[in-house]
Amino acid sequence: MVSPEQLRQLKIEPSLADPFNETFERFGILSPIQQAAWLGQCGHECNNFRVLEENLNYRAATLLKLFPLTAKRAWGFTPESAAQYERQPVKIANRIYGSRMGNRDEASGDGFLYRGSGFLQLTGAANFFHAGKALGEDFVRNPDLVRTAKYASLTAGWFWQTHNLNQYADKEDWLMLTKRINGGTIGLEDRKIHINHAIHVLAN
Repeated sequence: MVSPEQLRQLKIEPSLADPFNETFERFGILSPIQQAAWLGQCGHECNNFRVLEENLNYRAATLLKLFPLTAKRAWGFTPESAAQYERQPVKIANRIYGSRMGNRDEASGDGFLYRGSGFLQLTGAANFFHAGKALGEDFVRNPDLVRTAKYASLTAGWFWQTHNLNQYADKEDWLMLTKRINGGTIGLEDRKIHINHAIHVLAN
């Protein structure tokens, strides 16, 4: 169990103690090292639990860097299309997530409905469906639920358990843990800082 005072020391909103503890109990994130790893990884992904949805307000240059048109990425951006989508989060989400991850095509609006949400950025209609089934909620019909503190936390716990991430926390294998969450090693050093801070606080 984490306390509001421990969260204050971690500069996390103290009222999140209840959803965190519900998540830990429900998904078997029970030891201090497991909880510290969860807090550190989620904290990196969502600006220390301040952001509940993906920021897609990209400049044209960023769109070209992150999502260039390639043979395998037919929906990617050219300089011309990037200029047309610049700073338009709804349009960007519908393009980059359309016809992927269980979403319908760009025109359907699914990309924005099921944009990255929650503390570990649950993304795509398929993931919203499966997480909702596990949690007894219809996130497909009510995707905004994932953007509330309770379900932002529970969906992160669901992801953690379904990907068996406690095993990496137990071994303090922060590299592999990051790869399983991020798909790469983006932000690895910052994640380690968050985790080590949480380990120190939870140990006292």
